[in-house]
Amino acid sequence: MSQGSPGGWAPLDPTSGPPAPPNPFVHELHLSRLQRVKFCLLGALLAPIRVLLAFIVLFLLWPFAWLQVAGLTEEQLQEPITGWRKTVCHNGVLGLSRLLFFLLGFLRIRVRGQRASRLQAPVLVAAPHSTFFDPIVLLPCDLPKVVSRAENLSVPVIGALLRFNQAILVSRHDPASRRRVVEEVRRRATSGGKWPQVLFFPEGTCSNKKALLKFKPGAFIAGVPVQPVLIRYPNSLDTTSWAWRGPGVLKVLWLTASQPCSIVDVEFLPVYQPSPEESRDPTLYANNVQRVMAQALGIPATECEFVGSLPVIVVGRLKVALEPQLWELGKVLRKAGLSPGCVDAGAEPGRSRMISQEEFARQLQLSDPQTVAGAFSYFQQDAKGLVDFRDVALALAALDGGRSLEELTRLAFELFAKEHTEGPGRLLYKDGFSTILHLLLGSPRPAATTLHADLCQAGPSQGLSLCQFQNFSLHDPLYGKLFSTYLRPPHTPRGTSQTPDASSRGSPTALANGTGQVPKQKGD
Repeated sequence: MSQGSPGGWAPLDPTSGPPAPPNPFVHELHLSRLQRVKFCLLGALLAPIRVLLAFIVLFLLWPFAWLQVAGLTEEQLQEPITGWRKTVCHNGVLGLSRLLFFLLGFLRIRVRGQRASRLQAPVLVAAPHSTFFDPIVLLPCDLPKVVSRAENLSVPVIGALLRFNQAILVSRHDPASRRRVVEEVRRRATSGGKWPQVLFFPEGTCSNKKALLKFKPGAFIAGVPVQPVLIRYPNSLDTTSWAWRGPGVLKVLWLTASQPCSIVDVEFLPVYQPSPEESRDPTLYANNVQRVMAQALGIPATECEFVGSLPVIVVGRLKVALEPQLWELGKVLRKAGLSPGCVDAGAEPGRSRMISQEEFARQLQLSDPQTVAGAFSYFQQDAKGLVDFRDVALALAALDGGRSLEELTRLAFELFAKEHTEGPGRLLYKDGFSTILHLLLGSPRPAATTLHADLCQAGPSQGLSLCQFQNFSLHDPLYGKLFSTYLRPPHTPRGTSQTPDASSRGSPTALANGTGQVPKQKGD
């Protein structure tokens, strides 16, 4: 995961590039026997009382949150709230919020540095974002405005607190909502101190604090100065991290509430003044602030991010999923007792055939509705909820494992290549190429499309021949190893966990870090 270029991942060759940092998406909590006994005792005595009292305080917050916005119109809520509502409700919520975290075990909030005024830095950016306890940073920041999912408005108490906060709401399913959020952030950030500061967690999701994920550009779109805020939990045992792979919500809450005392360090770094280039380019601005914060934390800045529901890493010029959804599909099918090799996947090469979920179930001989829905969801659906059967055929062929890599890549080419309009033969154009890489490697389609354009620069056409595609997928020193790894998912015996270890040798992460070995093909 280390940076071969600014913010990028190390090359596959372990002899080149700096050492790879640890995987930021995985958190393993190892407890000794003494620690287990301690947490069992404290968990039985301390945690239930703390959690119960914390929930009582959480519900006591609701009247103050409701009172601040009661009777105000939508037009009035477009301006900052002032007067008695601001004084009474703001102080009430601030005091009860501190009590809430105190009851959960956060007895000390240690603050270093000086928080800038809203004129000096209209935007605050906090990192690393590692847990659902991170809103504790709102307290030393005097409850700045936040950006939150619009769906959270329907959550009891939380929705009332978001309305109290006059939060900027974004819907992940509505592109128009994203544009409105950008405009609202810019409006507030450039209000000349009229609005309170806006707080962002620019990573957008939680990690294990061992590396900074790629910063999203939303906090930097306005091009105004920002103040970086560092969050540390300097406790002897890390019970707070809530990563993609690791303890769940209830376990994190229970273990943290069982700690006699949890400490949080909040450090305000100097205000970052953007250059003219950074003001014009939010991505450049975000990358530079990420590096400054990573250096202050003493951890790497990476290009790791979430795309959809999977974490994505960068290898060369391609983004790939840490664990392809193809592996998850294999688990679903194996759990249902289905062998992909027993399914007749007679897709027609070069032509799409859209099928419904019902036809998908018949084709794969699946009867359980939950299994059908789970397996069907792994394929991209069109506006009518149909999937291309060629996607299903290629996925089943890859999961079957009965073909060599050469045969599998040939099948992929035959399924998605199209007739060349200016000569004989068939070529793989960007749509088919991005579909293959998305299905087999978990690559986001825009990243695969960019790579396809780079590969086509070597030739006169805008498509790849079979020879060119197989040279890329089998013999390229960088990407060939990725195909070898992703198309040979680990199989575990019955009765053992089928979740691959994201840091094990031979895993995509290990290969990207330059520490893994490529699994051998059949017959090698």
